Amino acid sequence: MATARLDYVAPWWTYWLHHFPHLDLSFKPVDGAFRPEQDDYQQSVVVLAFVGAAGLGVSLLVLVVFLLCLCCCRRDVDEDAKRPERTCCVTWSAIVTGLIICSAVGVGFYGNSETNDGVYQLTYSIYNANRTLGSINTLSSGSLGNTERGVKQHLERLDEIFAARPDYLQALRFMQLMVNNIIRELTALPDLSRANVDLAGAADRTAFIEYYRWLTYLLLLILDLLICLAVCLGMAKQSRWLLIMIMAFVLLSVILSWASLGAILATAVGTSDFCVSPDKFIVNQTKDFLSADVAHYYLFCSPNLPNPFQQSLTICQRSLTTMQIQVQGLLQFSVPIFPTAERDLLGIQRLLNTSEFNLHQLTALLDCRGLHKDYLDALMGVCYDGVEGLLYLALFSLVAACGLSAMLCAIFSVWTLMGSRDKEYDDIDEDDPFNPQARRMSYNQRRSNIHSFCSYTSSVGSQASIHPPPQAAASVLPAPEYMNQSMLFGGSPRYENVPLIGRGSPPPSYSAGMSTTYLSMTEAQIRHFGTDFQA
Repeated sequence: MATARLDYVAPWWTYWLHHFPHLDLSFKPVDGAFRPEQDDYQQSVVVLAFVGAAGLGVSLLVLVVFLLCLCCCRRDVDEDAKRPERTCCVTWSAIVTGLIICSAVGVGFYGNSETNDGVYQLTYSIYNANRTLGSINTLSSGSLGNTERGVKQHLERLDEIFAARPDYLQALRFMQLMVNNIIRELTALPDLSRANVDLAGAADRTAFIEYYRWLTYLLLLILDLLICLAVCLGMAKQSRWLLIMIMAFVLLSVILSWASLGAILATAVGTSDFCVSPDKFIVNQTKDFLSADVAHYYLFCSPNLPNPFQQSLTICQRSLTTMQIQVQGLLQFSVPIFPTAERDLLGIQRLLNTSEFNLHQLTALLDCRGLHKDYLDALMGVCYDGVEGLLYLALFSLVAACGLSAMLCAIFSVWTLMGSRDKEYDDIDEDDPFNPQARRMSYNQRRSNIHSFCSYTSSVGSQASIHPPPQAAASVLPAPEYMNQSMLFGGSPRYENVPLIGRGSPPPSYSAGMSTTYLSMTEAQIRHFGTDFQA
């Protein structure tokens, strides 16, 4: 078990995730041991994935309730829309929510990187073990082929050459016995070609899935950042179309966040079930082509465990050494008598040297330390960096989903405030000076009045024959006429109690309008005008 290992100890978060409740579709508890081929365990993983769907349902329910409250309390919202405190509260809520989401995005970037590093370490270790197993298979099959074909062919020709010498034939029979021992022991070695193929395929599939997982999360993180920026821009511009687009993307991001949370939670719990007891699962998976002692030798690599290949390798080494001695003796004593035997003897010697070199390499590769190191690196990558990164990604998905839901509520509130403000502007009377339309109309009317008055004063300055009106005219000036004249010029002090002489030349001719204008003057203006005219 992983708990009894001195070189690998499962981290605490894998035990915490391993103790999550495992329930089947009928909500009955099942065993938490990692059994991906069993139906009940698959159902427990699916139930964990449904946690994201449940969270999405709760978020949508909260949003619907919030919308209903906004619709039912629309009058209160319209009355409160004039209050700046409400707008400020909504704005600050959106800002704080955006900051929380940005912090969650930072956590998500870290978790995505950690998960990718862990999976990369896993695939690298698998590929390295795959190369080791491939080299073992190549050396084993090469040595077996050299012994079966090359050495046997040379021995058959030497048997014909040494037919007249029984003592040499006896040496050949002994060499044939050694060849049979080598063939038997090499054949007894476990066939690791199947494990080689399975490891390569598993590494390729894992790297493919991890690439698209990393890319998907990267796009989701970027989408959340863009949403935060777009929300700030939409609230500043107060554009309805921009807010509609933002709401669509926020809703999409909420759905993706909850879906990713369910997938990450199921993956993290399943991986933790494996990390708590990885040896048992691997022994069960390799029992069809590897014996239990071989699997335990590589999984634990303990000095107390004997090498299951040591006896076979020793027999092969001794057989090769004995054949080398026999070939050396035949080269020394038989070649002077049978010169044609030298070629076959040298061929056997060359094949034995190659087989012995391959046997030394095979012995080093079959040692448990190399494959056990790859196994530990794979466990460290998956159970430490990988599961830790998944936990950070789960935290990001949870915080982002809740924060985006709150941001969607804030956007709905902003939408309501915008509608209330537009309705407030529509309800204002046209005569209200705070109404923008009424203000524009009064401004245009004022400009037209100013233009007409300026034209009139220019004509007044050019008239030299005008006599001052009688003093009694000022005493009969009614008060409403002065008020009308004051309203005509918009109540501006620029056109009140100012002499008319300084504004232009008198008009070229006297008209009836002059008497009306003089009647509109105050007594002080008439007196001042008469004094300037006499001067």
